[in-house]
Amino acid sequence: MLNENIKKLRLARGISQVELASALSVSKQCVSNWENDNIQPSVEMLVRIAKYFGTSTDYLLDLDTQDRFSVSGLTEQQTAHIKLLIEDLKKANSRAAR
Repeated sequence: MLNENIKKLRLARGISQVELASALSVSKQCVSNWENDNIQPSVEMLVRIAKYFGTSTDYLLDLDTQDRFSVSGLTEQQTAHIKLLIEDLKKANSRAAR
C-alpha cells in the first residue's frame, strides 16, 4: 500500500515526517495524512516522492515489489561498490537465515 511504502521508505532513511515534508515543500500534516491513509498524494506529488526516495512510482503503488534506487550522479566505480555491498548483504542474510 502507498501509505505503508511512504512510511517504510521514510523510516529506512531515518527522517521524520517534518523532514520529509520540508524536502517536498508540504506540511507535516500532509505527510501524516498520506501515511495514515487519510488522503492520497496527487500524481504530481507521487512522482516527487518517488524521485526523492530514488525509487519508482510503481514501487510506491505496490505494482512492482522490487525496490530500486537511482545511482545517477555516481561514478562507475561507486556504482560497482554499491553492487558489491548489495551482494555481500544478500549473502549475509542467506547465512543468517540458515
